[in-house]
Amino acid sequence: MLLLNLLWFTIISPAIHTPVALILIATLIPLLFPLKGLLHGKPYTYAWSSFLTFYYFFIAVDFAFNNIDDKLYGYIQLFFSVLMFIGCIFYARYATRASKTDNNPN
Repeated sequence: MLLLNLLWFTIISPAIHTPVALILIATLIPLLFPLKGLLHGKPYTYAWSSFLTFYYFFIAVDFAFNNIDDKLYGYIQLFFSVLMFIGCIFYARYATRASKTDNNPN
């Protein structure tokens, strides 16, 4: 989603009435906050970053159903936000279970 937002708002379909920098700040900065924890595989980061996907889901729904020019972008981001949500939830669940079984000597 990070690469998709960067490419879409700068190269594919830059905004006319809104500064591109403002859009990039609003769409890229929230994805950078959990990046370190996601790369290190921390289940807690995966759990709370699943809530972050709702922000991108709502943006995607807006583009998919209200914007004629960027309908494709909306559907692609909708797919990625749902995929990220499901991935974060399942990783957090199974990594937590795995760490509990590793710590349990029985």
